[in-house]
Amino acid sequence: MATVTKKYIRQARSHGGVPYGNVWRQRYNMTTNASGVIVDSDQATAILISDVVRLGIIPAGTELQNAELIISDAFAASTTCKIGFQYVDGVDSTAVPQNDAFFFAAGTALSALARLVNSATVAPVVLPKNAYLVLTNAGANHSAAGILDVIVTGQVVGAP
Repeated sequence: MATVTKKYIRQARSHGGVPYGNVWRQRYNMTTNASGVIVDSDQATAILISDVVRLGIIPAGTELQNAELIISDAFAASTTCKIGFQYVDGVDSTAVPQNDAFFFAAGTALSALARLVNSATVAPVVLPKNAYLVLTNAGANHSAAGILDVIVTGQVVGAP
């Protein structure tokens, strides 16, 4: 199992989009080339089963409320995933444990065009520290071009 990180992840724009409010909404993208390699990542090989892809950073103090998954160019046949979060520092939190399926449960298909809303039935949580939005690949190795956008919605409430 490899961990793949998008380049320039720490420089990615992350802020609320509403003046005078605390609503937070951020789009994270994963695009693969015809060989299944993530464009703009630190890895030059295709995504394999069990690989974890770091799509971006969700800031501490964000209450995670919802996510939307948009597959505008389908990935290879039989590819599936789960989408959640892992802490940037690698240390779990007892108050808010890491959850690699927080937004989308295992078996979420990537092989067909789709627009999906959060499939996990979990209560909103406030992240106590910065976390990666992660996609864990399953079903099949990536071997085709594809485009995925994950839009995470929350509220900036401050770190606990």
